[in-house]
Amino acid sequence: MSNYLFDEFQGVTPAEWKQKIQVDLKGADYNDTLLWKTEESITVKPFYTKEDRTNIRVKTSKQGFTICQSINIEDEEKANAFAIDSLKRGASAIEFIAKKEFDYNALLKGIDTQKTTLYFTFDFLSSEFVKELADYTNSDNCFFNIDIIGHLASSGNWYSNLKNDHTQLEEIAKVTQNSICVNASTYQNAGASIVQQLAYTLAHANEYLNHFGSSIANNIHFNFSVGSNYFFEIAKLRAFRILWDSLLNEYNTKATAHIFAQPSLRNKTLYDYNVNMLRTTSECMSAILGGANTVANSSYDKIFHHSNEFGERISRNQLLILQQESELAEAQNIADGAYYIETITQQLAQKALEVFKLIEKGGGFLKQLKEGVIQRKIKETADKEQQLFDSGELVLLGTNKIQNEEDKMKNDLEVSPFLKIRNEKTLIQPIIQKRLAEKLEQERLENE
Repeated sequence: MSNYLFDEFQGVTPAEWKQKIQVDLKGADYNDTLLWKTEESITVKPFYTKEDRTNIRVKTSKQGFTICQSINIEDEEKANAFAIDSLKRGASAIEFIAKKEFDYNALLKGIDTQKTTLYFTFDFLSSEFVKELADYTNSDNCFFNIDIIGHLASSGNWYSNLKNDHTQLEEIAKVTQNSICVNASTYQNAGASIVQQLAYTLAHANEYLNHFGSSIANNIHFNFSVGSNYFFEIAKLRAFRILWDSLLNEYNTKATAHIFAQPSLRNKTLYDYNVNMLRTTSECMSAILGGANTVANSSYDKIFHHSNEFGERISRNQLLILQQESELAEAQNIADGAYYIETITQQLAQKALEVFKLIEKGGGFLKQLKEGVIQRKIKETADKEQQLFDSGELVLLGTNKIQNEEDKMKNDLEVSPFLKIRNEKTLIQPIIQKRLAEKLEQERLENE
């Protein structure tokens, strides 16, 4: 095909673009006026060209993303029926969330464990139970979301104690695959910056590598929550894959990061709750385009309603529309070559690596967690974000901007949407996960 139409136009260099912009600014400084610096100290330019390409190759799944339905196990038969119905309606993965041991025969009845990707998230630790469940499922597509360090970080206590927890996890890892989960969602939902999330997740995973050895790398998978900063969240997941590969290179081993992603809870709101659907749609798109292996959406009313058929169906259909109607079924590499995203990805990875090195120099993640350093750093970042929200500079529509005064929620609360105060004694200060709008919502409820 001839290019004669394009031969009439001369190429424009970045320097020429910048010069033209400088003229149009009429004396205003280019750097002060148009360069934007984020809270993570990432510099964003007004335009990007092919000269900004980093040519970084991010290794992602070649199979596209899997739609997951999350189900709390309160009654095994009801959870089983919900799972089977979800699989018929478009889900291809199920996350079962359990507070105690359960009857896995009843729970998994009629579910093909060889073809269905299963995630088990436990609020308890029992090597014997997990080994029995692994034998029953007998599948490489079964992931056990066991994170003893993450439990310490979020609750302030080990399940039992450091030695026993590590012993039980070691027993599980000997006989199961995909048995260690690094729960990065804790950091995001507590208000950590993207750089902090990346650095802490990498350092968190490194604790497992240090303790169990590099051979454990193939057993480790990751759970991320995705926020509303669309392009940055795409870059976050891509940057983490680069960091994980770099860390494993230091151990002379290789393992592909398996990423389970879900929308953040930090920006979800009680009032004007339908906006939550828009937020989760954007966040799920970021997860998909960032290369997540599995995406589990959250229903728009999750923070104040019990699980219900309508909310779960809508959240699942959001993913089906993105996968099938928006043709994002195999879009995990779509950001390759995108000048802006590649630049952000590189900057995030570099800054996160610097923080990671400081953590290792300070004795490692677990040591800094016990000393309260990680908690303090996250709180400092979260407090700054809260101040931006309280002042109206950070906007959540319908909550601190364009409020609907007729919106009444006091009689619609099935579960409490607010942080629960715990009085139990803890070994360390837990990392507190809290939504931005909680204080404002409590004030509005009191005035209804």
